[in-house]
Amino acid sequence: MKNALKRLDSVHKKLINTIAPLDARLYSERPGENEWSVAEIVHHLCLVEDRVTKELEAAIGREPRRVGLLRRFMPTSIVSLRLLRVKSPKAVTPLDAPGFDVALANFNRARESLKTLCATHGEERFRNLVFTHPFLGEIDGVATISFVGYHEQRHYKQIREVLRKLKASAADSHG
Repeated sequence: MKNALKRLDSVHKKLINTIAPLDARLYSERPGENEWSVAEIVHHLCLVEDRVTKELEAAIGREPRRVGLLRRFMPTSIVSLRLLRVKSPKAVTPLDAPGFDVALANFNRARESLKTLCATHGEERFRNLVFTHPFLGEIDGVATISFVGYHEQRHYKQIREVLRKLKASAADSHG
């Protein structure tokens, strides 16, 4: 779990450093009709992390249970690949993304809640709980923490794509 938590911190820091200097227009503008803005991506990440934390808390409240042997080898890293476009479940679709300061505070709070849950219950307990992911199926708690990091990495790449498109579009309109 130590590596998964390290990845969480690393990608979170890169993402924050990327979005912190953005002006309000770049932060909230969509690059295309069916594409999310940076604001919506950050809001989505927060919604997912809050939901994961709630689901993990519920799983901790149940009897310990392990996922099947084959399920333990599910590579959560596939989530970070942007080759496959996945439609986000309705519950974590970013509607009405808050402004930058509120979004950042929510995002950091969600991360601290997840890390506190990990520190409180530890790796052994997380290995003995089952989280049901909408696409990956049943994974254990450690794999779930790993998923959150790879999910954030996926959307970090998306943010960089969005910013490239917006900057290219701005350059075209001035050129």
